[in-house]
Amino acid sequence: QVQLVESGGGLVQAGGSLRLSCAASERTFSSYAMGWFRQAPGKERDIVARINDNGAYTAYADSVKGRFTISRDNAKNTVYLQMNGLKPEDTAVYYCAAGPSVHGTQPAHFDSWGQGTQVTVSS
Repeated sequence: QVQLVESGGGLVQAGGSLRLSCAASERTFSSYAMGWFRQAPGKERDIVARINDNGAYTAYADSVKGRFTISRDNAKNTVYLQMNGLKPEDTAVYYCAAGPSVHGTQPAHFDSWGQGTQVTVSS
């Protein structure tokens, strides 16, 4: 498993932007697909975006398409989530995760998890 540490969360007004980062400990980071999930209080953990090992393929939940962008820098062992046009309903704890395949969309498809970072969007 790979150790993951998220950063970049915070409080922002609706319409604002944040960029989340997730730093990995492993030099084999470039062999993993990566995903960003989020979990609001009382709700399940849902996939937000995912990216394959070399960054050529990305996919997004319908609720964030056109507003969020996932990217990765394998030289820095880091994956990013740029979030623009934030809405109050984006408020959640955001987690990054590493797994063997970009086609996984459920938490069980990912093997390693960060501790999460809180994103709060005020109206």
